[in-house]
Amino acid sequence: MAAKKGAGAGPGNAVKELVRKFALKNALDFGTAAEGAVLGKAIAANPSLKSDMAALSATVRAEVAEVNKLDRASIEKEAAKYSEEFKAAEAEKAEKSSQHSFEIAGAVMGKVITRFPPEPGGYIQIGNAKQCILSDELVRVYRGKIYLFFDDTNPEKCKQEYVDGIREDTKWLGINFSKEYYSSDYIEAVYDSGRRLLRQGDAYVCLCSAEDVKKNRAEKRECAHRGQDPALNLRLFEEMLRGKYDEQQAIVRLKGDMHSDNTTFRDPSLFRVKKTEHFRLGSRYVVWPNYHINTPVVDNINGITDTIRGKEYEIWDEINKKMLNSLGLKPPRMHYESMLKIEGTPTHKRVLRKLIKEGTVSGWDDPRLVTIASLRRRGIQPEAIRQFVLRFGMSKAESTVSMDMLLAENRKLIDPIARHMFFVKDPVKLSVKGAGAIDAKLRLHPSNDSGFREYRTRDVFYVSGDDASSLKEGDVVSLKDLLTVKIVSKSRQSMTASVDPSRGKVIHWVSDGNCVACSVLVPEALLDNEGNVRKDSLKVENGYVESYATRLNKGDIVQFERYGYCVLDSKENMRFILTSR
Repeated sequence: MAAKKGAGAGPGNAVKELVRKFALKNALDFGTAAEGAVLGKAIAANPSLKSDMAALSATVRAEVAEVNKLDRASIEKEAAKYSEEFKAAEAEKAEKSSQHSFEIAGAVMGKVITRFPPEPGGYIQIGNAKQCILSDELVRVYRGKIYLFFDDTNPEKCKQEYVDGIREDTKWLGINFSKEYYSSDYIEAVYDSGRRLLRQGDAYVCLCSAEDVKKNRAEKRECAHRGQDPALNLRLFEEMLRGKYDEQQAIVRLKGDMHSDNTTFRDPSLFRVKKTEHFRLGSRYVVWPNYHINTPVVDNINGITDTIRGKEYEIWDEINKKMLNSLGLKPPRMHYESMLKIEGTPTHKRVLRKLIKEGTVSGWDDPRLVTIASLRRRGIQPEAIRQFVLRFGMSKAESTVSMDMLLAENRKLIDPIARHMFFVKDPVKLSVKGAGAIDAKLRLHPSNDSGFREYRTRDVFYVSGDDASSLKEGDVVSLKDLLTVKIVSKSRQSMTASVDPSRGKVIHWVSDGNCVACSVLVPEALLDNEGNVRKDSLKVENGYVESYATRLNKGDIVQFERYGYCVLDSKENMRFILTSR
């Protein structure tokens, strides 16, 4: 039995190494290792480990706890011996998930046409980007086309600012649209479809108050207008178009089923009066179609074969089928996918507009948000967003994921290229007696030939407040890649030291005359578990950075050693944003 246990789930060296490897990988990917994920990986790699789950669980618990005590640099160093294995696994996963997830029954190579249909009532966020990237991946697989379709039928919300922002964001994401168009380009054609529905008796003009419409729907009761003669409905519709009715005085409704258990199918609205000026068309039109009639008609005109929609819209399927049948339109293939939710981050435009209006966040590109504008400002790479989205594929499985998953994808991309620098937070002055002039030559990256940053140092340096607080008189420390010193005296604001020939704990530094003041914005989750705004969700940390930082351009990403990856947000103010630890 003992031999069997050792070969199975016993905590032998081989099992501990296997568990340790998966704990390191999980920590690399998500910031911290999770016992459940590591346990699952270990069993998948060696199913015989299930023979002693108690021992295996204890091993996982111990190794995960040990790994989670390590800092990022230590995790990366220990995991380096598995790097080729990890790369091979990632490549295999990517190969399996790339085209397989996008196999579509009936799709013909070169004939797939889809669209990305944002409402220009705000900037797009990562949930919208998921739909866009999946649509783009679909046409890549089938060598098709993707169109940019601005759904601009709500004049109260839509603005040119948002159109421009969506164009910029999707271009930055690497989406190449074959064509761009607006809902408002086709409003006359949609009006004609509305007339057809009215003429056929499939729709009617309702003059009930908004309160009565809501009440009748709740009570499954038809209103008096439902049985109106088609000729009367057509006349009322033309009166709506000429501006006879004010907002909420008249709407066009589809004849669904007022007794349906699906509340959305209880005679949904198709057209409503909106007298706010439209950002493109001014006051030319006062009746605007909604999604139920507008999208099928516009998709049909543009030859859309496939659409990707959030699964929350499946409840509209009955309306969509009724609309298509009544208008004699060919339905596109519908593909539903789950919403992409990230812990602590709001995504609904209504909520974002409120937060901006109240001043809770600074704007659509506030680094605590997950709009594409904010992610770009924070230093997240477009390819990281694409890979993050494709990890979920075309799935209806609901999940709320940690921001760490996206940050882990981003680190894979920026780590090989980010220039290294020293940043000292809350700096404390360190005077080194007898240091003299030293020509410091520091590598810009430890593992590639990016060049050097070079300084002439003398006897005054600055170290971080955290490092200073851990030191006492007599301690020996090494200023990284420069010299070793022994602390002679210490006060709250400064320390003195002398050159020492031995080696000590390595700390980072900047030298007097070769540093500049800077600040780092540290974004964290905006909302707590209850959905309330966290007051400490955006911190500002001040310090000194090497003067090499003045050579950077806005948007450049660097690694402040022992601190994190940061992006230069403002060169004038020397302000950085922490991208990730």
